[in-house]
Amino acid sequence: MSAQTTWIIWGLQAELTVEDDSALPAAKALVDSVLAKVELASSRFRPDSELMQLAHSGAQNTHVSPTLAALIDGALQAAKNSDGDIDPLLGADLVELGYDRDIDLLPQTTIKDVNITQRVLRPILWPQIELHGTQLTLPAGTFLDLGATAKAMAADWCAAEVAEELDTAVLVSLGGDIATAGTAQQPWQILVQDTDDALSQQISLHSGFSLATSSTQKRRWSHRGLQMHHILDPRFGLPAHPVHASITVAAPTCLEANTYSTAGIVRGTAALDWLESLELAARLVDLEGRVHATSRWPREATSHPKVSAHG
Repeated sequence: MSAQTTWIIWGLQAELTVEDDSALPAAKALVDSVLAKVELASSRFRPDSELMQLAHSGAQNTHVSPTLAALIDGALQAAKNSDGDIDPLLGADLVELGYDRDIDLLPQTTIKDVNITQRVLRPILWPQIELHGTQLTLPAGTFLDLGATAKAMAADWCAAEVAEELDTAVLVSLGGDIATAGTAQQPWQILVQDTDDALSQQISLHSGFSLATSSTQKRRWSHRGLQMHHILDPRFGLPAHPVHASITVAAPTCLEANTYSTAGIVRGTAALDWLESLELAARLVDLEGRVHATSRWPREATSHPKVSAHG
């Protein structure tokens, strides 16, 4: 019999489901431990995090923890796989846009306009990041932000550790980034839906696959009279022009799924053809609520939902 627990972390809803209900307390402890390590390594909102220490001191062949090194390596993989649509050096841009503390503490407004017309190209410096094992060199004056990838990697790590340590099939969801591990007796049942008023779809997610949803409708705040969202176009360091309300992608790892869902938001009108060319299963919802999908995305849902995939 499966068991589930939910809680709030990093301003997001987290969900943990294990197929062996007796494993739930130990699984939650393992997940908490992984998430604590990720936060201490990479949080932009903790002055004692490694990432914030690097923001103050820079990094020139600087030794970092294995956790932070792995998170940076994953971010660089995402940057390469997205042709730069994901950039781990957007920290200063996010601060400039007012995203300098936890999202729940930022000013909110009902204004929906994020269409910033004045856009100036910014330098693309992430290819200059050097990471050799745990030795890191950053371009001078740059500020890491791993928000686009660290959450997905954390979900992957949590699921893998629970399955390995406790020998149970497991699903971990961190704010719409879903990772699975172990061999479940039945496919996991997922309700794919971004906001409460958006069209939903129920799908089956087989063990060993992950799912990520990126949204322009959540994690918003007000800055200088404009409504911002957290997915930036690295060419300009500004919120990506909103073509899609959300994009959901399935892939073998949550890092891969999140890479392509986030990059799809940045690519806008080119996203569907790009995701199709990569032979990915993807569901795209435009700003009018219309659903588009690649040929590999399931057309029908089955059974009853157990976990919600919210961006």
